[in-house]
Amino acid sequence: MAQAAMAALEGVARWHALAVPGSWDAMKHIKLSFWGFLLALCGLWALADPIAVMPVTFGGWRSSLLNLTGIVAIGVMSLALLLAARPVLFEPFFGGLDKMYRLHKWLGITALVMSMAHWLCKQVPGWLVDAGWMARPERLRGPEPTSTVLQFFQSQRGLAEGVGEWAFYATVVLLMLALIKWFPYRLFFKTHRLLAVAYLFLVLHSVVLMKFSYWGEAVGAVMAVLMLGGSVAAVTVLFRRVGASRRAVGVVEQITYHREVRVLEVAVQIKGRWAGHQSGQFVFVTFDVREGAHPFTISSAWTGDGHMQFLIKELGDYTRVLPVTLKVGDPVKIEGPYGQFTFDNPRVQQIWVGGGIGITPFVARLTELGRKPDGKTVNLFYATAMPYTLAIHKLRRLARDANVRLHVMIEARDGRLTAQQICQEVPDWQSSDIWFCGPRAFGQALRKNFNSRGFADDRFHEELFDLR
Repeated sequence: MAQAAMAALEGVARWHALAVPGSWDAMKHIKLSFWGFLLALCGLWALADPIAVMPVTFGGWRSSLLNLTGIVAIGVMSLALLLAARPVLFEPFFGGLDKMYRLHKWLGITALVMSMAHWLCKQVPGWLVDAGWMARPERLRGPEPTSTVLQFFQSQRGLAEGVGEWAFYATVVLLMLALIKWFPYRLFFKTHRLLAVAYLFLVLHSVVLMKFSYWGEAVGAVMAVLMLGGSVAAVTVLFRRVGASRRAVGVVEQITYHREVRVLEVAVQIKGRWAGHQSGQFVFVTFDVREGAHPFTISSAWTGDGHMQFLIKELGDYTRVLPVTLKVGDPVKIEGPYGQFTFDNPRVQQIWVGGGIGITPFVARLTELGRKPDGKTVNLFYATAMPYTLAIHKLRRLARDANVRLHVMIEARDGRLTAQQICQEVPDWQSSDIWFCGPRAFGQALRKNFNSRGFADDRFHEELFDLR
């Protein structure tokens, strides 16, 4: 059944890839997938629920809304858990794991909202009765069930309701912590895994309390596949088997700290089997098991010798102390590679824009092109507010060896890099693809400006390096 869940999602992805015009970019795939999934769940519920033909009563509407909010909540949580297992099968469709995590985040927020709506549907009538604003509705006792399965489900309702309520409280707290950016990553890494436990209890709650007649409808079959697939993913998360087949171990070979720009350069030697990576991809790196894995873009091209480099900017508590705590000879765990920011397209001209530490994937690609040119015309714009002579000198050498035209844009001297400046420097920019890596607001401004000039959205490639 877990394989069936993944196969069903793969089928949707393949159909979607055929149905969606080629001019639509990965973010539109994500938006369409998100809303399409929600509408599909609501549509399946509508086909199975008799609210359209039954008398319109408060109790009838409440019961139907309980079922709807419960189905949507556990459905989006199931898909979120499946994405948390990092299935690389869907990376080409969504445009990379970074985009998949954006969908994962939207699903998590939707699960939070729908779970709260489900809880309110359950609690509000009791509050209204206690306040004297509504008469207590009469409970109609139905006939005794003849089905052994239904009898068992009814005997477990009390347990399922209690388990579901406490799992709901835990889910709300854990999802809120995940959305608070200042919550330390090392704690987020540990607490977020607990959502898998809460999810398994919510599956028990849903299986027992979902309207029994739904199991004979299409909605029941779909929910069974989603919950089973989500449960397998939850167990995979709990036993820390996510990406197990894509892991390697290594050792820190060299460390260079560039104090002027607060960047740590780390060279790692992989020990054992590693399938390699493409320039522009990233991996999850564990330097400290207590801290957990952090995503870092690889700044070196793959040559088959097990060598890998990273440029790590001080952007949080962990990366600020890393220059002090990390030592040569320390063990390293690597998981990956992930991402579709790999400069693959048929056009013979490309424009690269790296903002600050966003220059990292371009460093890897420059190194690769220096060894193996691809014949394309490339203009690289490096925009920085903190010019560092050593880094710029190295970048110029790499660009020269790769036959790439480099434009260094220092904010204090040249102002904020704009689409107009790029168009002036590259007159035939309309025939290029743009690859951007840098601050999110910077990328959004460039994309919007180029779109206003008629530039197709699917030709603006951006890495969304924000996995929370």
